[in-house]
Amino acid sequence: MVHIWNDPTEVPRDFGPTAVTIGNFDGVHRGHQHVLALLTDTARRQGIPSVAVTFEPHPAQVHRPESAPELIMGLQDKIDALGHAGVDAVLVMKYTLDLAAMTPLEFVQQILLDALQAGHVVVGHDLRFGAGNSGDVATMQELGDQLGFGVQVVNEYGAGGFPVHHDGDEDRRCSSTWVREALSEGDVVTAAAILGRPHRMRGEVVHGAARGRDLGFPTANLSHDSTGYVPADGIYAGWLVDQAGTRWPAAISVGSNPTFDGVSRQVEAHVIDRPEGEVVDDFNLYGQTVAVEFTQRLRGMVAYRGPEALVEQMCLDVAQAHELLSGR
Repeated sequence: MVHIWNDPTEVPRDFGPTAVTIGNFDGVHRGHQHVLALLTDTARRQGIPSVAVTFEPHPAQVHRPESAPELIMGLQDKIDALGHAGVDAVLVMKYTLDLAAMTPLEFVQQILLDALQAGHVVVGHDLRFGAGNSGDVATMQELGDQLGFGVQVVNEYGAGGFPVHHDGDEDRRCSSTWVREALSEGDVVTAAAILGRPHRMRGEVVHGAARGRDLGFPTANLSHDSTGYVPADGIYAGWLVDQAGTRWPAAISVGSNPTFDGVSRQVEAHVIDRPEGEVVDDFNLYGQTVAVEFTQRLRGMVAYRGPEALVEQMCLDVAQAHELLSGR
């Protein structure tokens, strides 16, 4: 079980000493996973628990909300991914201007030492922390020498047996920025290669306009406050994961339904291979919080000349999604 704390005061006094890493971890991509693997390995060898310190909201949303990037994943998915990577605990620090004003020494002393009793710290080579991002790897190493904890610096580039190729032959560093670039182009295959798993969104299933049901393709519509980066408009093959953890193959639509002059973007999943006669209601999805995973983009979003042409294309989309997801 992963311990989750939302404030340093919640950390039990007898939990340490610990091995700690720090980061935003948006996406928990394979670069992050490399750091986390070294953290958990170090913690096991030293016989101490491992802790990931992360921030909510993302610092960019506090300092420059008008230009902050769309997050790849919501907090719950990030915690789940950190736990899947093997950490024993996650400390979610509420990111505020007061926290941002802490000097590197104050951050290390109050968070890493006083709260977590860090005996070892594992960080990426591009670490920045403290007021004005004034602290870096060299700062952390100096503080480690002064205050008595070890520091391990990790190169997050395509090391560890997971090169992701860019432009055919050039290896590019795994990054949250690259994931967003791929998703903005609808390239969920590249995004999955960087993440080490399919990209997913999570949200409550809500009632929509019921056009899909009227056309014979009922859909589970995600609420507009769903978490996770919304990929480019189009039709995707993927999976719907319900609250019980059951995975349903699905054809997923992202867009504004241009055939019907839609204006707001929606994410909706049509579950494939349901028992004959069943509709989405029979899955008890309405009101559930579900995850939608994107496996491959089938096509872009197109406005068709009426419902008949759209239904014909939807039949082709579902057949193609079924073929891809069944491994044929």
